[in-house]
Amino acid sequence: MYSVRRWAVRHARLMERTYNVFEPLFTRLDPLWRRLGYGRLEKPVAAVERGLKGWLFDCRMCGQCALSSTGMACPMNCPKNLRNGPCGGVRANGHCEVKPDMKCVWVEAWEGSQRMTEQGGARIHQVQPPVDFQFQNTSSWLRVSRQKRQERLIARSGHTPGQSHGEPSA
Repeated sequence: MYSVRRWAVRHARLMERTYNVFEPLFTRLDPLWRRLGYGRLEKPVAAVERGLKGWLFDCRMCGQCALSSTGMACPMNCPKNLRNGPCGGVRANGHCEVKPDMKCVWVEAWEGSQRMTEQGGARIHQVQPPVDFQFQNTSSWLRVSRQKRQERLIARSGHTPGQSHGEPSA
């Protein structure tokens, strides 16, 4: 899988384009997902996600996918599970200090981000929140679908959750 993972980073723009086609299609199916029940869909969708992303990106199923922000290199492949850049122990040849035969995940992330579109490549500069382990082995695809639905509802209503209807949105 390491060679496929490296291929995905080398072809980060293709992976980004593929994601940009399928993500809107998947999230538009939210009415179907809600009708079937997100809870009922979690196991089968997570299994498909694990298989596909595991093969392509050596995904660790953290449930909070950051591939589009990390040049299509899964930061959870870092032996130290760092989500916001290298540890400082990167060897002179660009390899990991913990696993010397493996290229540093963050060197790969930087290289992948440089191959992405300007908008996608710039995401590597965004600070990622720490991993919330309650989402381990859950589908980030379903989570994104729910989040996009919430964003659409907020955009339509013109206010954020918890805001009274008389207050202007920020």
